[in-house]
Amino acid sequence: MLNTTNYDVVILGSGPAGLQAAIHAARRKVSVLLMGKDTKSSLFHAHIENFCCLFNVKGEDMLNVGRQQAVNFGTDVLEEDVLQVLPAGPVFKIVTESGQALQTNSLIIATGTTRNKLGVSGEKELLGRGVSYCVECDANFFKGENVAVVGNASAAVSGALTMLNYAAAVHLICDKLEVSDALAKQVQGSAVIIHEGRQVKEIAGQNSVTGIVLKDGSKIAVTGVFIELGAKGVMELATHLGVQLDDQMKYIQTNKKMETNVPGVFAAGDICGPPWQMAKAVGEGCVAGLGAAGYAKKARMSG
Repeated sequence: MLNTTNYDVVILGSGPAGLQAAIHAARRKVSVLLMGKDTKSSLFHAHIENFCCLFNVKGEDMLNVGRQQAVNFGTDVLEEDVLQVLPAGPVFKIVTESGQALQTNSLIIATGTTRNKLGVSGEKELLGRGVSYCVECDANFFKGENVAVVGNASAAVSGALTMLNYAAAVHLICDKLEVSDALAKQVQGSAVIIHEGRQVKEIAGQNSVTGIVLKDGSKIAVTGVFIELGAKGVMELATHLGVQLDDQMKYIQTNKKMETNVPGVFAAGDICGPPWQMAKAVGEGCVAGLGAAGYAKKARMSG
């Protein structure tokens, strides 16, 4: 359990960008919270051979060392995904997957970019015609219809719960739920129809989605399929914060100080676009951490 719910800086994402941001922010003597699961970082299963001064190092080991460095400088760590971030006057309010409510003066988004796709027939062909990767963006198009949400982490579960406000029926398809006990209990006690232990074989339809075919041969009739294969992504967070994205709605736009268009919100790492290199992520994390700490100090003094 956290010692406080109010922080100067909250960092979403515990990969190399988030860790470096935490290290530099905490060294500026502000309160810092690092959120995320290192096993979700693309670095976790990697071997590093092209990072300056290091050779043939396991990504998992680097993440462990980086987290310990951040903790040693005073960073709090919460191994949970964020479900929602909302501006609340001069601060930002955060809701975690276990239902904790937090508050921060500044925010760093370093969640990486979800590039996971199902890779099944119909997914690419029916994109925009019933297939979506963003519940927050497209929920309104499926009022009164039957939909499916595919995924087992916080984005999928919270997305399925959100769709209950729009759709006539919501199916959640996943191998095994991998969320906090509180979030699992919430979805299990809701009207969401959970198909645990099942996998998608195909998304059916010609000009639009008509259903999902599962690997056991059964079919679920739906007109919408939301593919949510990770934690809450950039589009969902940006929708609520008003953070500006690029023309393709994939990456957060920042200036050289890693500031977004929203005062107090910074971003770093893969979420800001290619190249997908740890060196870039670490450098941007350093800049974002220093900037967020400075912003938080000024906010604290003016408050």
